[in-house]
Amino acid sequence: MHFDFSSIIPSLPFILEGIVVTLKFTTVSLLCGLPLGLLLGFAKISSFKPIKKFANVYTSIFRGTPLLVQLGLVFHATQPLTGYVITPFEAGIITFSLNSAAYTSVIIYSGLQAIDVGQWEAAKVLGIPYRTTLYHIILPQAFRDIFPSLMNEIIDLLKESALVSTIGEADLLRRSQIVAAEKFLYFEPLIVAAFGYFLMVTAITALAKRLEKKLSYA
Repeated sequence: MHFDFSSIIPSLPFILEGIVVTLKFTTVSLLCGLPLGLLLGFAKISSFKPIKKFANVYTSIFRGTPLLVQLGLVFHATQPLTGYVITPFEAGIITFSLNSAAYTSVIIYSGLQAIDVGQWEAAKVLGIPYRTTLYHIILPQAFRDIFPSLMNEIIDLLKESALVSTIGEADLLRRSQIVAAEKFLYFEPLIVAAFGYFLMVTAITALAKRLEKKLSYA
């Protein structure tokens, strides 16, 4: 078996530009998904039943259906339903933000539930307002506990972002596929793409470990 990586060297800049697209996509999805996930996590512990029910139903829908199906629905159904011509990038951002929010809410909810109920009761006895208790006592502790899970969600988001290639977004995977079709070489471009994803995940993992150490000493 013969591999010819030299043939794709001129195309390397084109493929590697996809790293920028992938990081941009992941970052925007994260900035949109995390706040929504935080709100949903709070809603799950709310005493107001309609809000709690909505959060649970939302989570069930997005965790119970394939991400690829969600992506296809957003991309192909938006124009017929609204008349707006959505771009692949926009469809990906909307889908991944909503999907990530569902998984993030479960992580946040689990972290909040793990805090000893005695801390809530002690704060109530001391007359500390609910919001102050939540934001300044409970949430900081929960965040430290759920930090590894949140970082895993970010890594999963980055890797799953490759699905946007199915709707034509020129991310890292899509660019490698374009080069593969042009050169009639499929192994080599995909190896370059795989290496690109590996480098990004490795960088995020290293950053997460450093942040986790700082949190453990905080």
